Amino acid sequence: MKAMVRRKIIFAEKSIDDAQYQPASLDLRLSKEAYRIRASFLPGRARTVIEHLKSLNPEPIDLARDGAVLEKGIVYIARLQERLELLPSLSGAANPKSSTGRLDILTRLIADHSDTFDDVPLGYSGPLYVEISPRSFSVRVREGSKLNQIRFRNRNSQQKGVFEFALDDDQIRALHAKAPLIDADLDLRDGLILHVALSGSPGQIIGYRAHKYGDVIDVDRAAAYSAQEFWEPIRVRGDARLILDPDEFYILASREKMQIPPDHAAEMGPIDPAIGEFRVHYAGFFDPGFGLSADGRPSARAVLEVRSRDVPFLLQDGQPVGRLLYEKLADKADELYGATAVSNYQGQGLKLSKHFRPFDAI
Repeated sequence: MKAMVRRKIIFAEKSIDDAQYQPASLDLRLSKEAYRIRASFLPGRARTVIEHLKSLNPEPIDLARDGAVLEKGIVYIARLQERLELLPSLSGAANPKSSTGRLDILTRLIADHSDTFDDVPLGYSGPLYVEISPRSFSVRVREGSKLNQIRFRNRNSQQKGVFEFALDDDQIRALHAKAPLIDADLDLRDGLILHVALSGSPGQIIGYRAHKYGDVIDVDRAAAYSAQEFWEPIRVRGDARLILDPDEFYILASREKMQIPPDHAAEMGPIDPAIGEFRVHYAGFFDPGFGLSADGRPSARAVLEVRSRDVPFLLQDGQPVGRLLYEKLADKADELYGATAVSNYQGQGLKLSKHFRPFDAI
């Protein structure tokens, strides 16, 4: 990625900061230009984002200086500072950052002439935009705030028509045999299946439910808010079950501890609707080195951002809730997740976003 910046394949109106580089992705920054719109959209192959915006009579919002409050339930579009001049062999895929997903902010990248979210096609040249729709909390953002991130794929001459890069189940099994990916038996169904943790000792917190009327959260302030003001803890029930209300947002955790090998990355893929009518993959990227420990055993749980789709849904302890897709990197990452102070979720159990102080903190 640093070579892409040097070659102006990636460039920005303000110099790209070293803190934007993650082990297998690049954080993207909001520009000062944003718009309030009445509905989400994709421009389609015949139009640019700006051309489509003009047809919606958008309300301009200035994100410079102190920024602006984005109200929950409203849809916004912001231009990103970064632009791309991709080679014909390069494409991109975007995802919300972990902290963005844990705040229940729906965040999707949009490129000009695109008919899919979070996808940058081969050889794309042009600006990038992000759709932002806070769902549980109103949030303050500003020029330079980082809500989403992008990964790049470089295809060789034999891969031009290839669009699926995830390891198959046999490859995952072989990878697990070299060093354990999780601390449990593999459950493989076109990816590694993760299961929800709803059991524990009496009184143990196994999840959190978002309050409906919390205060505004500044996305750039870490450890600034009392968790009690925004979240209701969910404790172990005797039957180890939980009913998901479709109007609520939950933070839960996987039963498995996991780790990502240094030469691989992973992403939480959409769950098969046949498994359950809920969503857990708001922020799906897992970087190389996530969950690695000195003794070689998986050390981190996957935190799940959960919404039931249309109807109340009963979850039971150990129920399948997510599907990890693994992808081989071009080379081992220069710096693994957890090696720097900005790795907020290394070795995590059940954990809220970095913006909140723990429940037991004053």
